Amino acid sequence: MIARGLELALRGLLAPGVVAGRLVARVGSAAEDAGPVAPASLGLTAKIALDEAFFLTETLSARLVSVRDRGRLAAELADAEALFAERGWLADPASYHRRPLPLRGARLVPGRARGLAFTALAAPSEYEPHAGEPGRDRWLGYAANRTAHAWLLRHPGPERPWLVCVPAYRMGFPLADFLAFPVAWMHRALGLNVAIPVMPLHGPRRVGWRTGDGCISGDFLDSVHMAAQGVWDVRRLVDWLRAEGAPAVGVYGLSLGGHTATLLAALEPDLACVVAGIAPVCYLGLARWNLPWPICAVAERLGFIDARLAGVLRVISPLAMPPRVPRGRRWLYAAMADRLVPRRQTLDLWEHWGRPRIAWYPGTHVSFGWEAEVRALLVEAFAGGGLIPSAHPAAAATR
Repeated sequence: MIARGLELALRGLLAPGVVAGRLVARVGSAAEDAGPVAPASLGLTAKIALDEAFFLTETLSARLVSVRDRGRLAAELADAEALFAERGWLADPASYHRRPLPLRGARLVPGRARGLAFTALAAPSEYEPHAGEPGRDRWLGYAANRTAHAWLLRHPGPERPWLVCVPAYRMGFPLADFLAFPVAWMHRALGLNVAIPVMPLHGPRRVGWRTGDGCISGDFLDSVHMAAQGVWDVRRLVDWLRAEGAPAVGVYGLSLGGHTATLLAALEPDLACVVAGIAPVCYLGLARWNLPWPICAVAERLGFIDARLAGVLRVISPLAMPPRVPRGRRWLYAAMADRLVPRRQTLDLWEHWGRPRIAWYPGTHVSFGWEAEVRALLVEAFAGGGLIPSAHPAAAATR
């Protein structure tokens, strides 16, 4: 408890400098790429403050690796780079991701949240890192994470298309998931069946005191396994929905879940549509974007950011794999003034995906939920993927 208290006190002292460094670094950064720039306004300033408030809470409370772990981290990275190269995963990152086993042993329990009835699904995940992978035993030791969970909203009667909504960082409970995704609108107004998987280390799968602890802690092999298990679990869920009779399945990923959605687009060609919202595509770039350069320099000197990271992270990089979902079924949206995910990553994904339809909204990372451009793009994507009729009133309203 004393050590934890000292750590929090030190973080509190460093936090103002971190925030100030971010503010200085962001000045003029939007002009460095080809994306549109949001007009200055009081509303935009308030949205920026929300992004920065979220980052400040992470600075003060996120679980991070200890300086004592730097030797282990360096050794794991070296071993991972050698193993990944030997097995051909660096040359062909998609081959790192095995076809998942069929979902079995599912337990279905009714639930209710935010006025919506749903079914909670739980089943063994059965994901394991490859034999010999560094960090394998540690990852398998996260007992709660070995059970996969999902929230299902299914209409009675004939089977309808399903939309799989992949949640963002710090989500994983029905109350949060049903708020971040407009579930009532998608299920009731659009008539879709909706499935929301719980990502590794989140919700009932958490291993820390908060949902999502350990996802982006600086322990990059854990981040690799988190992303790989997330894709494994969602692919299994998609296969299970198809076996249940789903005529079509689309995927909508939000923020960190958008990263999972982009990986799915490289592995699952038969998805009706893939929507990636405010999605990061590179964890290393994400760290360098969000941390002021003096902190990054110290992290590199201490060995937390290593030259080998870029190679190891290729196996979970959507930019290292050609998309298999056809271009006309790929959709993007992004924030003009995002303070958490760099615009450059959105543009890199857009280029890699062949410049599909993209919607830019004049807001920030956390403001997506009340941006009209986001809702319009979702309707366009769902209609374009055949999940809802093109003559649906919601689709007609966007034309």
